[in-house]
Amino acid sequence: MAIMNVPNQLTVARFVLTVVFLAVLFSGVPYHYTFSLFLFGFASLTDYFDGKIARRDNLITDFGKLMDPLADKILTGSAFIAFVGLDLMPAWMVIIIVARELAITGLRLLAASKNIVLAAERFGKHKTISQITAILSVLVMISYPSWGAFGQGLFGWQIGGQPWVVSFTVLSQWVTVSLTFYSGLVYLWKNRQIYLEDM
Repeated sequence: MAIMNVPNQLTVARFVLTVVFLAVLFSGVPYHYTFSLFLFGFASLTDYFDGKIARRDNLITDFGKLMDPLADKILTGSAFIAFVGLDLMPAWMVIIIVARELAITGLRLLAASKNIVLAAERFGKHKTISQITAILSVLVMISYPSWGAFGQGLFGWQIGGQPWVVSFTVLSQWVTVSLTFYSGLVYLWKNRQIYLEDM
């Protein structure tokens, strides 16, 4: 049996890390929010490195093409859905984000059935960065109170009567939803012939 290459190992690791991240996030153990912050950050880094290594060493595979973006969407989607359960993010925002990801995944599958490969768009990359930033900011916001004076000094100073990290988190969520919605519309419009010819 062939040994899975490093980029694909990192992709599979991201699936596992997503499960561990969610388990820790809801565990209630001491410093569970801080541990979940590090787990999500590490999982996000695997996304960066698996693509970098695959391109550098020419290790791009069909498995990677399919599972890498799926692992990304499951990681971020799971985090956003968890935030709704923890009352850290409005449900309507998460519905927009998840619906967009499902729609684009469906479009890519339809394109693949026609032997068409859809490349990532510039707005899509910005969207991914904004989503990761929003998730990390939420995790920092709920983690830093347990970090003592260091956390208060770095993240607790106030703007407009509340810690600046709270304002930043709200802003990052709005930016994420806006970019996610807009990038989805652009992607669906640019590739409309793929699905319009079947309607």
